[in-house]
Amino acid sequence: MENPVANKFFDIVVVGAGPAGLSFARCLRDTDLKIALVERSPLKVLQNPPEDGRDIALTHSSERVLKELGIWDHFPINQIGNIRDAKVLNGKSAYVLHFDSKTTGSEYLGHLVPNHVIRRAAYEMVKNQENVTIIAGVDVIDTETNLSGGSVALSNGSTLNCTLVIAADSRFSDMRKKMGIDAPMHDFGRTVIVCEMTHSKPHNDTAFECFHYEQTLAILPMYGDKSSVVVTLPTDKSQHLLDMSANEFASDIQQRFGGQLGDMKLATKRHAYPLMGVYAEKFVKTRFALLGDAAVGMHPVTAHGFNLGLSGAYTLATEIKTAVAKGIDIGAASVLGKYQAKHRAVARPLYIGTNALVKLFTDTSMPGRILRGAALRLGNILPPVKKKIVQQLTEIDP
Repeated sequence: MENPVANKFFDIVVVGAGPAGLSFARCLRDTDLKIALVERSPLKVLQNPPEDGRDIALTHSSERVLKELGIWDHFPINQIGNIRDAKVLNGKSAYVLHFDSKTTGSEYLGHLVPNHVIRRAAYEMVKNQENVTIIAGVDVIDTETNLSGGSVALSNGSTLNCTLVIAADSRFSDMRKKMGIDAPMHDFGRTVIVCEMTHSKPHNDTAFECFHYEQTLAILPMYGDKSSVVVTLPTDKSQHLLDMSANEFASDIQQRFGGQLGDMKLATKRHAYPLMGVYAEKFVKTRFALLGDAAVGMHPVTAHGFNLGLSGAYTLATEIKTAVAKGIDIGAASVLGKYQAKHRAVARPLYIGTNALVKLFTDTSMPGRILRGAALRLGNILPPVKKKIVQQLTEIDP
């Protein structure tokens, strides 16, 4: 419900109407809780999010949640790519660590959906939700919480009073800073360049992660003869790739991938993002909680960013609904503490493991090259290890 002046008191004020914030609000669709979604982007951006080059590899668990929330039904069929196989390559070696969906008992490892498609679908499901008020095109000037409640002051002069404040405003969260929560950032010293490319040969629903010694190239299968291309390289070398003409860039990617997809052409703009990992020292404070990238900002190599944010949104909403059913204050420390404990138990191993993986596969020293080559072989020859990796990356039930 888009009505910024309908109510000045809310049970919950969510700052950030990205996929995590929208999904959280949708999780509470069957409650009487009054929710305000505050977003600095104008309403037209929420209604029609621009293509941003990011394509999201959705796990089986995320697919189940998105279907439960009705969001999945708003994905156009020609925007859903299937990942049936995944192959990891190391440098110039012909050796491949192969993950095959046939060994999992499932028809696929996951799906690939453009980020702007997910954002639009989530908005479509929330825009007419009776217990949600969307306040777009405003900034948060100040926020504070105490034992009795919270308040959020907006740039349009309004102050929203509430029981609980939630920040879902990116890994560079201003709300997190305003609330004094420390969140050490890990600067990987790299930039990721993302785009979509068409090709003359079929991808056969196979995802490739190619760890070259100076840059990483991921080719992820989209619907039809199109793939999401993700290039990760040292930041000081990224501008050269961005300055290439469309034809030069396509030729470079085609050559780096050994021509396996035939002739490749750029289908979208190239977008560049600095790689910064972040893990907040705590996810909650008095009547305040962090959600999505504001809590944990992941390196994209394992594609767990949105999946983790969606998991956190579902966990927090579940704890809140349980509190409502028991007549407990939704902003109570006991309620928020359960969310923090459960989400940290999932997020911390993923964050630490992902950063260790990135460190291993970006080490260009000779010992590093030997170690990563050995790691790929161990992954292939030890079935329990391989099975565990697949379960963690895809969230397929064992």
